[in-house]
Amino acid sequence: MRLAVIPARGGSKRIPRKNIRPFGGRPMIAWSIDAALQSGCFDRVVVSTDDAEIADVAQAAGASVPFLRPPELSDDHTGTIPVVAHAVQWHVDAGQAPTQVCCLYATAPFVQPADLQLGLALLESSGAQYAFSVTSYPFPIQRAIRLTPEGRVAMFDPAQFNTRSQDLEEAFHDAGQFYWGRASAWLQGLRIFSPDAVPVPLPRHRVQDIDTPEDWTRAEWLWRAMQAGSAG
Repeated sequence: MRLAVIPARGGSKRIPRKNIRPFGGRPMIAWSIDAALQSGCFDRVVVSTDDAEIADVAQAAGASVPFLRPPELSDDHTGTIPVVAHAVQWHVDAGQAPTQVCCLYATAPFVQPADLQLGLALLESSGAQYAFSVTSYPFPIQRAIRLTPEGRVAMFDPAQFNTRSQDLEEAFHDAGQFYWGRASAWLQGLRIFSPDAVPVPLPRHRVQDIDTPEDWTRAEWLWRAMQAGSAG
């Protein structure tokens, strides 16, 4: 069985209720649920939440909520892997052991069904434990600067000051959208960012973390631009 797990706790602090806040005319989480359902990758799409209202919204959007997440996995410090492992173990105990499991974030309105399909294909063909979405940095990280306590600037790597940008290795970061993994990897708590993972590259214009009010505003601008582009 292939399982999608969408973590969506109710206690988000910086953007209250962000998982079900309206975005593009529908609750934010509905975009992820819809992408998962349309992808055809999953036998079951499950939302892991501790919140009854989120559960109702998720079910109305087509997801299953077979359990409420326990409080010890719903605080500000619990990471993604234990939450997904809990959902996997719940299905194992219910006699519905999954083989491949995709953690899909609730705040990923730009994820496409084809992205999820590609992630599954790469997981299966690579022999890796995980396949997850990545995107490139728009500026060379080797030429990054930091702000000093004295209010000045300093390079993280001064040796790269005279190196041309095009001569520097391109760097990538987690796109924060989805993480395919083998069920055994989630249950063992294997680290995602490791040589046991393969990348699923996404274009930068479809990637936006949504953790702060500024992030939300930028995501809305991106969404409007995409809508205008598709209309044209």
